[in-house]
Amino acid sequence: MSIVENKKAFHDYFIEQRFEAGMVLEGWEVKAIRAGRAQLKEAYVVVRGDALHLIGAHISPLATASTHVHPDPTRTRKLLLHAEEIRKLIGGVERAGYTLVPLNLHYTRGRVKLEIGLAKGKKQHDKRQDEKEKDWKREQQRLIRSRV
Repeated sequence: MSIVENKKAFHDYFIEQRFEAGMVLEGWEVKAIRAGRAQLKEAYVVVRGDALHLIGAHISPLATASTHVHPDPTRTRKLLLHAEEIRKLIGGVERAGYTLVPLNLHYTRGRVKLEIGLAKGKKQHDKRQDEKEKDWKREQQRLIRSRV
């Protein structure tokens, strides 16, 4: 079940591979995510040492958050993956010129997971071509509906 999706990622990048990662979250963050107060629009994933970190994801704290906790909505969150997956992602980023993009937050067996895409950036003409294809598919659907 999807919580929040990063639609901008599909507009700006070609997604080559997808990976599912766990996240190190605090209690107030889990409550806020369950309340639907997360945003991935300006988030990105970076490699630090042998670990991946999510930067720029905004999780708005609830008003009922604990009084002894001072929440930071845009703190850096560590991502949890198998060592082999991390090596594969690091290799793609360092050697092949790919970038890591957060695609969506979702639940898997009651846990909050982040889907990461190994992506290559689109050029302006690629974005225009995608827009033309989307418009043409929409027009095809309209024609089919009007014929029936």
